[in-house]
Amino acid sequence: MNAPRTRVQRRPVHGVLLLDKPLGLSSNQALQKCKWLLRAEKAGHTGTLDPLATGVLPLCFGAATKFSQLQLDADKTYEATLRLGARTATGDAEGAVVEEREVPVVTQPLLDEIARRFTGAQRQVPPMHSALKKDGKALYEYARAGQEVAREPRGVVIHELSLQADGDDARVVRLRAKVSKGTYIRTLGEDIGEALGCGAHLTQLRRTKTGPFDLSQCVTLPALESQAEDARMHSLLPVDALLADHTAVTLDADNAGRFLSGLRRRGQWADTAQVAVYGEDPRALLGTAHVTAGELIPGRLLSPPEVRQILESKP
Repeated sequence: MNAPRTRVQRRPVHGVLLLDKPLGLSSNQALQKCKWLLRAEKAGHTGTLDPLATGVLPLCFGAATKFSQLQLDADKTYEATLRLGARTATGDAEGAVVEEREVPVVTQPLLDEIARRFTGAQRQVPPMHSALKKDGKALYEYARAGQEVAREPRGVVIHELSLQADGDDARVVRLRAKVSKGTYIRTLGEDIGEALGCGAHLTQLRRTKTGPFDLSQCVTLPALESQAEDARMHSLLPVDALLADHTAVTLDADNAGRFLSGLRRRGQWADTAQVAVYGEDPRALLGTAHVTAGELIPGRLLSPPEVRQILESKP
């Protein structure tokens, strides 16, 4: 008989883990592995990477989950490889080839011109193989059932785009793009293939940056698994790493308590859209707010136990 599995004793963990997501795992599978390794009670990720994709995946634990939307909304940078001459059902190498066409002569000036054409504000039709919902059901569920449903084009922004011919293979193009939230690189790759007149699909996709975070800050899953439990905790960034672009405001003990209760505070503050609010201890993040006409108006707040646990976990 197999020995019974040891139950993992969960604990409050607060912070951000920058994971270099490996190939072959879904974002949720990667999240669950890290949650288990840290024995964390609560966790969430900040934007899905397909199993085919690798790279920067910020994972939020405990109080950090309250601010995960900030990374969902952040600009992201990707590097990808396009295979010209073949379209697939999914827009990447996971899907069956549905059409093949002859690949024309692709010069660097042509790629530069197409990159300029796709830079800036664009209208993009989301792919059927995506997690977007239609009538309460994910689009990929319709796709797996062989159904195609109408999708409205969505506004996205391609901030930067470069295309580079592969000198060794005329059917391969290297892509680098900085894009707004909601942009599908698979769809961008397909659209570039159509602009070249031959179709295309992704064979490799790597997210190199999301918001202020890049690959140089990330830990791999094997590295995390090889660490002792205490060392894993040192891989976490503090919760307020998600609030680096917020203006910091510090409150005294009396005002901090009232603010945590959801009450507005008045002070000599300039109007500010994004504020990170702290208690007298500079490590005591209380939450986010905005300032209008001298009023500090609470946004997302930590609970008193979360504030206490964060302080107790720091040296």
